[in-house]
Amino acid sequence: MTAETTAQPEDAAADVLPVPGPRGLPLIGSLPAFARDPLAFFVTLRGHGDLVRWRLGPQRALFLSRPEHIGELLTGVETVFRHPELGWAFKLVLGDGVVTSEGPAWRRKRALVQPAVRPRQVRSYADTMAESAAATAERWSAGRHIDVRREMLALTQRIAVRTLFGADTAGREDVIGRAMDVAQRAIGDEFRGVTLFLPPWVPTPGRRRLKAAVRVVDAEVARVTDARRRSGEERDDLLSRLLAAVDEEGRPLTDREVRDEAVTLYIGGHETTGTTLTWAWYLLARNPAARDRLTEELARVLGDRDPRFDDLKELHWTEQVVKETLRLYPPVWLMTGIAKEDSVLDGRPVPEGTVLWSSQWSAHRDARWFPAPGEFRPERWEGEEAAALPDHAWFPFGGGARACLGARFAMVEAVLVLATLARRFHVDVDPGEIPPRPGLTLQPGREVTATLRAV
Repeated sequence: MTAETTAQPEDAAADVLPVPGPRGLPLIGSLPAFARDPLAFFVTLRGHGDLVRWRLGPQRALFLSRPEHIGELLTGVETVFRHPELGWAFKLVLGDGVVTSEGPAWRRKRALVQPAVRPRQVRSYADTMAESAAATAERWSAGRHIDVRREMLALTQRIAVRTLFGADTAGREDVIGRAMDVAQRAIGDEFRGVTLFLPPWVPTPGRRRLKAAVRVVDAEVARVTDARRRSGEERDDLLSRLLAAVDEEGRPLTDREVRDEAVTLYIGGHETTGTTLTWAWYLLARNPAARDRLTEELARVLGDRDPRFDDLKELHWTEQVVKETLRLYPPVWLMTGIAKEDSVLDGRPVPEGTVLWSSQWSAHRDARWFPAPGEFRPERWEGEEAAALPDHAWFPFGGGARACLGARFAMVEAVLVLATLARRFHVDVDPGEIPPRPGLTLQPGREVTATLRAV
């Protein structure tokens, strides 16, 4: 039985009492089921109701499924709820950046980082995105067999490194990329396993690999940052904007703070977008009518040239393909918050320390908000259907004050890259289901191989 068949009717009242979820095991609660398949586990929780009590190890937890409740969680972090600790591995990689910090430190860093990714600044990165995609297209040829995920991650890695560091990392992009791949896998492995509850001093093979990878990342970022500070040169890249930023008291970011924000922006601009594009090619290959409509739009809007930033306002279907991909395969697949003293949800008190969970994977596949939720239907993002969607039913970038700062960057990048490549090539993904594998992001569970075919 699926959550779609057991969910409450669409007009059910938002005022919902919490219901008990799975009983779980003594001490560890539902940890084994969560670790085995967290996506299926979240769908199972949704089948119990809209507010479900459960336990993850020693943690008392509450799972949210209604958009109203998810919105309270997303907009209440920093006020009603506090940002959770996301594990030793996550903290080691991202440091005390804008994603992991809280309170006054978070507000200061957000104010310093946000100007670097405002729409006006993202516009200046658009040429780099399109040029990098065009370079990939020049390497491709009809009949070639490719690993789609590897190609997309290599492309978004080049874009992330060039927009972050300019030419300072020329020839060393792969060094940073390999180290970040190790780091991201380690975060995902720890989050899903019992090591999430182990103290930092407990050594594991995965933690040793992670430490080595972080040393490489730190050395590369320090090398580029030091060279830029010594040169005094200002460039049109994210690093220059981070180095130039000062707070209300005139204090710049320290080298360590620059490192933490650079790594955060790198992950947001590389892993998540590369993953989204991989899933987009998979979905387009399985839905020829959607691909035909994409081909028609690109021919009509672009003709025989590559896209520019100003074309975005005309690439409606291309953007809808990206949004529908983010619905079905959201790179960030869960959000959490921890109840502070006197926290409330839906007007009811929530015990202090309760961990509130919501899952993009589960919410985005709820038939109450998305008819035929398992189908790839980019047309659902136009007209009355899109207008009727409740707030916070679709939240691939989070929401509230802690919404992803790089959301606009990611959307522009995904649309421009998809348009540049799809104008020239069909990516015929090999037949067969590809299961998702949740880690730091929602990755394909096996290789995504494809044959290129000229448009």
